[in-house]
Parts: sequence; structure tokens; C-alpha cells
Amino acid sequence: MTTPDHQSPAPQPPVPAAKDRIYRSPLALVAGVLLLALVGWLGFDALVHGHGRTPWLALAGLILIVPLVVAFTLRPAVYANDDRLRIRNPFRLITLPWGEIASLRSGYTNEAVMKSGAKYQLWAIPVSLRARKKAARRQARVDSAGAGGGRGVLGGRGGRAGGGLGLGGFGAFGDADASTGPARAETDKIMDDLREVLERRGEAEAAQGEVTVRWAYEVAAPAVAGAVLLAILLAIG
Repeated sequence: MTTPDHQSPAPQPPVPAAKDRIYRSPLALVAGVLLLALVGWLGFDALVHGHGRTPWLALAGLILIVPLVVAFTLRPAVYANDDRLRIRNPFRLITLPWGEIASLRSGYTNEAVMKSGAKYQLWAIPVSLRARKKAARRQARVDSAGAGGGRGVLGGRGGRAGGGLGLGGFGAFGDADASTGPARAETDKIMDDLREVLERRGEAEAAQGEVTVRWAYEVAAPAVAGAVLLAILLAIG
């Protein structure tokens, strides 16, 4: 009588990769859609109703302008997960393992500074000086209200701290309200979140690797072709 062979354990399914958190500029998306609608309407009208060289000029202009509008408005995005940061700029796709990033810097632009000294701008997370000033004024009002309320509370251990202010966050990007932290501009809060991931995952084994940069030829090539065609049409008169 034979004994049954020992059965090997069933293979475990692969662990799914962490999902990317995607950051984009809502204003850029809206502006891109409106510009494409305007350019398409004007270009189509010139193609259909134009005479002589006008349809050809309109076609060359569309081939040139449409990729540029897409590149600077609809295309920019930042993808972040636990292993790497991917930056999709107008003409490049840059993949940065967290282990290769020295810092995330915010000045007049938001940038990823590499340990090698290279810098990459985050087009999808633009800096708004107006939003910073607005957040600073809001924080000043919160601080003033908190200082005034503190003087009027007796028995602080039993009272409620900071209640009744009713200051909500920005929502779309997960900004904290005044009760959970200082008021911050929307894009500054996003950079704070990315810095937290960098600090937490910078030394992780899975977050090491090489920086890769790929040029977006699918965007640049049509724009160059449109520019060449437009130049030829203008040159031949």
C-alpha cells in the first residue's frame, strides 16, 4: 500500500504593487480643455471655409499648437507610491526612486533635488504665491482667534480646544483644517506629503534604483513637424 506524495503548498499570488497617488493641476486641466476647444473651432473653420493657402496654414498651425497645448496643460502629472516618484513634465517622463532623492524643495517652483545634484521641476504641482499669502492670512486669523479664546476659558482642562471655528480643508488634496495643523497653501501641503514619504521610504530596499529620463517624442515630434510645415508654407509665399 503506497502513501500519497506530500503535496507542495499552492503558490501564493504576487503582492500587488502599491497604487500611485496622482497629483495634477485642476486649473491647468480646465485651461487645456478650453484652449483645445478654441483652437479646434478656429482651425476647423479655417479648414472648411478658408481659401488659397489658408486651409494649409490652418492645418500646419493645428499640428503645431495642439501638441503644445496638451504638453503644457493636460500632460503634466506627478505619480507617487512607496517605491518611486514619477514626474510627467511637458516633454519628459522622469522616474526617481526615493533612495536617489536628496530633498524636495519649494521656492518659486517645486523641485526634486537628487543626490547627484540634478534637479527636476514638478510642473504638475505649481507654486502659487497668492495661495501662500492667503494661507498665511488665514493662519494669522486662526492664531488671533485662538489667543483671544484662550484668555476667556476658565479651567482649561475641562474645556474644548479650538471648537466652533468651522475652518474646513481644501478637500481635493487632503489639506488639513485649522484644528489639525497650520494653514498651508494647497501645493505646499502636497509637497509636505511627498516629503513625508521621502523621509519614511528613502532608505527602503525597494525604493533604490536608477534615475530614468525618457523624452516624450509622441508630443515633440508632431509639434516639430507642424513647425517645419508652417515654416515651409510661409517661406514659399
